[in-house]
Amino acid sequence: MTDSRIPGFYTLDRAARHAELQARFGLDGDELATLDGAHGLDFARADKMVENCIGVLGVPVGLGLNLTVNGRDYTVPMAVEEPSIIAAVSHVAKLVRPHGGFTAEADDGLMITQVQICDLADPEAAAQTLRDARAHLLARANAVQPNMAARGGGAVDIEVRVFGAPYPMVVLHLLVDCVDAMGANAVNSMAEGVAPLVEDLTGGRVYLRILSNLADRRLARAGFSLPESALAGKGFTGAEVAEGIVQAWRFAAVDPYRAATHNKGIMNGIDAVAVATGNDWRGIEAGAHAYAARDGQYTSLTRFWRDGGRLHGQIELPMAVGTVGGSTKVHPTIAVLRKILGIDRAQELAGVMAAVGLAQNMGAVKALATEGIQRGHMTLHARQVALAAGAEDHQVDEVARRLVQAGEIREAAARAVLAELGRG
Repeated sequence: MTDSRIPGFYTLDRAARHAELQARFGLDGDELATLDGAHGLDFARADKMVENCIGVLGVPVGLGLNLTVNGRDYTVPMAVEEPSIIAAVSHVAKLVRPHGGFTAEADDGLMITQVQICDLADPEAAAQTLRDARAHLLARANAVQPNMAARGGGAVDIEVRVFGAPYPMVVLHLLVDCVDAMGANAVNSMAEGVAPLVEDLTGGRVYLRILSNLADRRLARAGFSLPESALAGKGFTGAEVAEGIVQAWRFAAVDPYRAATHNKGIMNGIDAVAVATGNDWRGIEAGAHAYAARDGQYTSLTRFWRDGGRLHGQIELPMAVGTVGGSTKVHPTIAVLRKILGIDRAQELAGVMAAVGLAQNMGAVKALATEGIQRGHMTLHARQVALAAGAEDHQVDEVARRLVQAGEIREAAARAVLAELGRG
């Protein structure tokens, strides 16, 4: 098992960081080269991935460190352009690590694909006909994707929903175990495959045949518990920090305006891992936000509470991710990043991503509850401002230092600093 603690990693230059990766994960020269922006995804391959391709956009990839989940260490690749996200995850993981780390679990890979049936004379009768034909429908769906059934998955059940006025229709759900695949293409082809049978059975007309990104049968959960004393620092007692975190969560629990930003922080971490592992971050986002509103009001995906001198945190959300298929074999950098992460099973990946989301959220609300989000964000943001103002690589840190010292993180201020450095 590779230790996810790499003390001082952020102080190393690229060559030293790559040497660490080579030693810890056995990356060879070609694999390390793919992490260089000039040697990853090239135009020829990109042109085969999307329509009307005109180029390749680079996104910074960093490592979330210190993460322990279910007793195992993970070094987590995160692809994201926003500062502070990777630092927040690594900071909270380091706090939680000595106290048992995170626990996590994930459901089987059940996805829902939907078949919409309209123009029915008797919707209730049509729905019952579909229920009675369950075995026939499942057999037809699995005939479309025999390899999935051979891997231990496939269509396992159906659901039928009846909608009345103003838009009467019947909707058939196929519940499909995608095992270690995200499964979008497979479940969509199953829905296509059963559509003619559905029309024959019901006498209606099938319109949409498509998966649902509200993957509420494929949930992931993570949690932690640590003594409040571990949170003390920067002039705050551990109890004060813990209470601030709980109050911040309560705000998100009752107010959708706050919950939207609260959950955005969660997805900052989850999306970064999804992008780095070639998973559909847009689908994960859609499922998470829909799940947050499942009871009729949009609310927090996490929960924090105090008990017995300890702070507890939990998260639950849909996590439709895969470790096979998708971009893994197409995008060379993603293959290397998955090697660093070292996860072969979709359920394991889902649990780790849930833990990352909880860590990111904890880091954000901890900052909000203590010194405020901007103070911790300031130095990293100042570096981006320095670059935007035209600083050369060797000037960025000095310009950022002066901007933070002056408390003025603006492009005009950065240009003034650059002018002073030029005169010096």
